Amino acid sequence: MVEFRAVAFDWRGTLVTTLSMQEWVRTALRRLGRDTRPVVVAQVAAAIDAAAGEPDRLDPPGLDCDAAFHRETYHRVLADAGLDDALVGALYAVESDATQNPFAVDVDPVLRAIAGHGLRIAVVSDIHFDVRPAFAAAGLADLVSTFVLSHEHGVQKPDPRIYRLTLDRLGTVPGQTLMVGDRQGHDGAAVEVGMPTLLLPPLTGVRDERLGLAARLLGVRTDPPARGPAGPW
Repeated sequence: MVEFRAVAFDWRGTLVTTLSMQEWVRTALRRLGRDTRPVVVAQVAAAIDAAAGEPDRLDPPGLDCDAAFHRETYHRVLADAGLDDALVGALYAVESDATQNPFAVDVDPVLRAIAGHGLRIAVVSDIHFDVRPAFAAAGLADLVSTFVLSHEHGVQKPDPRIYRLTLDRLGTVPGQTLMVGDRQGHDGAAVEVGMPTLLLPPLTGVRDERLGLAARLLGVRTDPPARGPAGPW
């Protein structure tokens, strides 16, 4: 039986939700005080899709390895979509706003149970901005032993170097460290360095409860998340 000493979590899609294209556009338009009717949102989204093309110009290789490259890529594609400067800026601000990615309800109790069990926690994310303030605002920062963010190290998933760096930061060996994510082609690559890997369905909303499976694999008992009043999500 594997005796785990640590766990590494992906961020978007695993611990927090991700905006859909329509939600992204609607939020940016709302910030500018513009028309957010479905037909308008659909028109902007279609223009972005057409400009992004196939393969997706908004997801080129190495996009999250460099914050400046990420910004330049998004601004170029959004401008090619025929959007004005104000809307381009608003869309990029929404994309880079961690508050638009709320934590799932089971993140707090599960991370607390894991940390309380004496296991180290890493957050490993392909991201172009610092997610630490989001964890601090949620009261979770002290539970995370290390953050390995792609733009800070110039490497992103599925490059095995990001997993080796995570192991170095945690001070553990691959077989003692569980990787938990939601994308086979990215998070699943942790198996190539010998890390047992759990792939969960991507979050569809904050009420999805999936992390209990990770806790069980780690041998950690958890309490169910507190039930608050219904929210707008």
